Amino acid sequence: MAFGIKKKDLIEWKQKIDNGEIAFLTHYWLDDRFPGCKTVTKVGCANLEKLAAWGQKYGLKKEWIDHRKNGYSHFDLLGEKQIEILKMEGLHEYIW
Repeated sequence: MAFGIKKKDLIEWKQKIDNGEIAFLTHYWLDDRFPGCKTVTKVGCANLEKLAAWGQKYGLKKEWIDHRKNGYSHFDLLGEKQIEILKMEGLHEYIW
């Protein structure tokens, strides 16, 4: 279950993706499959080659991209990997 997403943040995330940028969006999220995880960061880009190359830097496989028909395909970052990548990207404001 996703919650805590501001409409403004979602619009900005989609605009960055549409512009071919690597875009980050963190929101609260609860799923029994992932106990202990309270947030997820979605990292998207319209250019899937660019997104896959970005993910490869962090050991993410292109097969892990959540492909969306609406054009907002993304990686889902959870747990320790989420925190590790956000720190390496200098995005401390996305760590809650």
